[in-house]
Amino acid sequence: MTKENLLTGDRPTGKLHIGHYIGSLQSRVALQHDYNSFIMIADQQALTDNARNPEKIRNSLIEVALDYLSVGIDPTNANIFVQSQVPELNELTMHYLNIVTVSRLQRNPTVKSEIKEKNFNQSIPAGFLIYPVSQAADITAFKASIVPVGDDQLPMIEQTNEIVRSFNHIYQKDVLVEAKALLPDKEARRLPGIDGKAKMSKSLGNAIYLSDSADVVQKKVMSMYTDPNHIRIEDPGNVEDNTVFTYLDAFCKDKNVLAEMKSHYERGGLGDVKVKRYLNEILQAELEPIRLKRLTYEQNIDYVYDVLKNGSHNARQIAAQTLDEVRDAIGINFFK
Repeated sequence: MTKENLLTGDRPTGKLHIGHYIGSLQSRVALQHDYNSFIMIADQQALTDNARNPEKIRNSLIEVALDYLSVGIDPTNANIFVQSQVPELNELTMHYLNIVTVSRLQRNPTVKSEIKEKNFNQSIPAGFLIYPVSQAADITAFKASIVPVGDDQLPMIEQTNEIVRSFNHIYQKDVLVEAKALLPDKEARRLPGIDGKAKMSKSLGNAIYLSDSADVVQKKVMSMYTDPNHIRIEDPGNVEDNTVFTYLDAFCKDKNVLAEMKSHYERGGLGDVKVKRYLNEILQAELEPIRLKRLTYEQNIDYVYDVLKNGSHNARQIAAQTLDEVRDAIGINFFK
């Protein structure tokens, strides 16, 4: 039975944190055996709002690759590649832009939300506005029928499929393939920052990174936001919107122990320090093997670059085939 193609990836704007791990990296490791997996380091997409700071993207690229390898993504099973090293994606984007209106891009809920978040106001980089089309090129270049995404990315899949249908209809050929979103399990929902804020990010300084040392992880866990009204140990506490318990829900495998701990906390008599120490033990056990693997790869950076180089070469061959079919459909393969 032929495996379906799957595309996923990350923007290289810093090291990956445990929110990425529980939200997508674990599933990629599991899915790499069941699909033809293409895992893209989206450096061009990252440049749409970091064009004046390209060094940030260059430095982050190898960090993301190290994180991929350290969590168990196997380059013999999954194709890890760098977006900018597959120029065919740019030409596909150009062809798709001809069948998408500016107003449609402006209506994209994900784009609207991120424009507001980044405070672009009226100074929206054109490259940022069109990144849903670039994302459509990424997906369709590899004829990916499966794309693991969060809820916030569903409008991007919808727009990709609109482009697929429009292209196939206009040129009367079924060249492009529609994609289906693969949503994470409820347990893999987006983790908040350690300060309790909804978003975990480097700029907010509220993330635990996969590469953090044991001491750093412990320090961050012990500083975590809990229930502000749980002042004394004997006070009843609230586990809802309590960051420590949110992390325990995501990482604790012994649900019976966790249920008892929640009950104890809610009726009073269980202090925040004890709960945080328990979370620290769980996170350390989860992250230590990852840290050790990362250290091994850090000592062989040439191998990591070879993985990216080979992956990009393979990705380019496949994208070139799709681009050739697109050119044929449009009728611009003049010298073929």
